[in-house]
Amino acid sequence: MAKSLEKKTALWGWIFVTPAVLFFSVFSFYPIANALALSFFQKNLISLRKPVFVGLKNYVHIFSSPDFWNSVRATVIFTSGTFVALVFFSLILAVFLTMRPRGSRVLQLIYYTPAILSSVVAALIWQVIFEPRGIANQAVNFLLHTQGIDMQWLSNSTMLQIATMIVYFWKYIGYFTVLFITGLDKIPVGIYEAARIDGASRRQMFFCITLPLLKPTTILVSIMAMLQCLKTFSTQYLFTQAGSPLSPINVITLNIYNTAMREYNVGRSSSMSVLLFICMLVLTVMQLKFSRSDDVSY
Repeated sequence: MAKSLEKKTALWGWIFVTPAVLFFSVFSFYPIANALALSFFQKNLISLRKPVFVGLKNYVHIFSSPDFWNSVRATVIFTSGTFVALVFFSLILAVFLTMRPRGSRVLQLIYYTPAILSSVVAALIWQVIFEPRGIANQAVNFLLHTQGIDMQWLSNSTMLQIATMIVYFWKYIGYFTVLFITGLDKIPVGIYEAARIDGASRRQMFFCITLPLLKPTTILVSIMAMLQCLKTFSTQYLFTQAGSPLSPINVITLNIYNTAMREYNVGRSSSMSVLLFICMLVLTVMQLKFSRSDDVSY
């Protein structure tokens, strides 16, 4: 009787899971497998000819291409500058909002609003802000007590990289702050009360209680932030379409797009996609391995 009940439960479990498995198979697993297969072929996007098997030729060309290594450099710079700032400041904002419950819900909503916007809309908004007569130049001139200086946000190589980081930071800071707030709410209040009775300061409670017990949320946020940064595309694409130089912000995803859609070389773009996927997978596994476990005992 118990076994038949278990079989029925397992059957219904498979019935409910099957649509999700099929969905991911069609829209996630198949594209990954297809990209891996195409990476060994030479295929023109607009040609009706059959793909020609070239083995590892696409990978050899990529690793010997200065353009690819420039994309790696641009991706590393963007990810390093955005990832650290996102994790650090979202944690600080979450702690600040938790310590001041009055009006925190409204502030959470305000911070989270940019995450709802499309990446294209966010990039277009900041494109207007970074114009020579935009708010960004006015704010910098006000802080530096200067007048009419153009910081060249969308033309200077260094400022262009900083501009893309600012857009991404603004868009996702509220999202990761809400995740940290959720993690903070799970920490029992009794632990802080006991520490307060023992004479612990706020600084001691933060470093000895909050940070260790927030480990699972920190791991989740760090992995999600890293993957989001590595997948960045819309901001760089729209900025280059508006006339900004390509080289400083030619991240791997943008290089993949240009290789496939402008050079029509699907095989080579698939090779770069596979390499990016492997890089993201390795970094995620490394983060999980170094963190050892997500479980925290209170």
